[in-house]
Amino acid sequence: MIHRIKTRLLSSAVGLALMALPAWADGTLRIGMTASDIPLTTGQTDQGGEGMRFMGYTVYDALINWDLTSADKPSGLIPGLATEWTVGEDQLTWTFKIREGVKFHDGSDFTADDVVWNFDKLLDDTSEQYDPRQSAQGKSRIPAVASYRAVDPQTLEIVTNVPDATLPYQLAWILMSSPAQWQALGKSWDAFAEDPSGTGPWIMDSFVPRERAELLPNAAYWDDTRVPQLDKMILIPLPEPNARSAALMSGQVDWIEAPAPDMIPALQGNGFEIVSNTLPHNWTWHLSRVEGSPWNDINVRKAANLAIDREGMSVLLGGMMVPAEGFLPPGSQWFGTPDFKVTYDIEAAKALMEESGYGPDNRLTVKALISPSGSGQMLPLPMNEFIQQNLAEVWIDVEFEVVEWNTMINIWRAGAADDSSQGAQSINFTYFIQDPFTGLIRHLSCDLIAPNGTNWGHYCDPEMEELIKQIRTTFDPEEQTKVLQKTHEKYVNDALFLMVTHDVAPRAMNANVKGFVQAQNWYQNFSSITME
Repeated sequence: MIHRIKTRLLSSAVGLALMALPAWADGTLRIGMTASDIPLTTGQTDQGGEGMRFMGYTVYDALINWDLTSADKPSGLIPGLATEWTVGEDQLTWTFKIREGVKFHDGSDFTADDVVWNFDKLLDDTSEQYDPRQSAQGKSRIPAVASYRAVDPQTLEIVTNVPDATLPYQLAWILMSSPAQWQALGKSWDAFAEDPSGTGPWIMDSFVPRERAELLPNAAYWDDTRVPQLDKMILIPLPEPNARSAALMSGQVDWIEAPAPDMIPALQGNGFEIVSNTLPHNWTWHLSRVEGSPWNDINVRKAANLAIDREGMSVLLGGMMVPAEGFLPPGSQWFGTPDFKVTYDIEAAKALMEESGYGPDNRLTVKALISPSGSGQMLPLPMNEFIQQNLAEVWIDVEFEVVEWNTMINIWRAGAADDSSQGAQSINFTYFIQDPFTGLIRHLSCDLIAPNGTNWGHYCDPEMEELIKQIRTTFDPEEQTKVLQKTHEKYVNDALFLMVTHDVAPRAMNANVKGFVQAQNWYQNFSSITME
């Protein structure tokens, strides 16, 4: 029997908040997010990648930023609060030159000492500024960091525990909060959350939990090309897709993330623009490999991948997806040439299941953790219902445990063996796959098994460990690409995930929203936008 997944409608509190929003001036952009709450405002955001997009790279900067200026090519790393970086002959000692003249929103100067302070807030639980909430978001992003020190105000040294060529990508996740503001507010992160201070192009003016956050331009931002053109940007949590679409149609917001696919024709017919682009992001089931998990059987993993009708799911999503052929998008430079073809083949899937002893009279039951909404989760409820129906055809019966998105992030960090996973052998999680570490290494490295990292499934394989070691120790980009291709081939050939689709990040917006360039990235630049 197929069990329908139920979720609550938009809460009355959010509905009332929308009704209460005034008719803003032309220079104000109102965005309906998929998140159910305002992301954590203190620096290291929660709410997944959407938190970083709207409350991370807006209010804050990293030492190394993403180039978000082009829609025509994949984003690369560019200097942020560090102007340059080099690694020594030992391949362990990195030196970063800190950008001069940068100030936090409170007016204090940004120096190398502030970087050390921010690392301590994540990594040193004996420091007075250590924040468990921010540490939970950021610590797992920088596993290579062994030590760090300010050589002088404009020079930072980081030593890694092993050679790791992916360190610059890791540092792009770590955002810098103002020590001076934290101290001025009584050394309280709760107070800082109400009045945060970063170095970013936007200044948070106010926020009401679960209702809205209001951001103002930082006219003194250090990069003239990213000084916002808007007067104000308002972020509104709207986790239910139909509620988001209705809010746009009724003029309560100007822009929504992930519009409901069945409403896209109506939105376009009413003059709203639908914007999308190739995105380094996938939609998967992360599979548990703890003892006793049915996903330890490669036949079952391959059968599940062959049972998914991805073209049928494309119809469900109004074409707003790229069918998965692997963990990475088909056009990725790291895709390689895997032998196993991720396609739709029910008969081949059944043959694999029968080989492992399953059939119509001996069905397999699996439990999956899913969310009703969330950053990058696309339309998780109907998509998971679709998968449930597909897998039932090859004698895999799926039971769902539906949990709120931020709760699921915490379960993902705790790992498949933790009690919070409630015995689930699968978790529907979407992944940013822009760089070697976050794209491939962190999911399957033995030393990052949860809760030490984000290897939720507790996978550990000697061959994969050797490939990961090669990625980390190959500093030549061309040679590293070859290793990354081999790594992805193993991902696919061993069917290590249930690989379903890739997002194209559809957004719907009012015709008077101008100047937005949708980068091929999970993050975006809002500074170029104007309202006409």
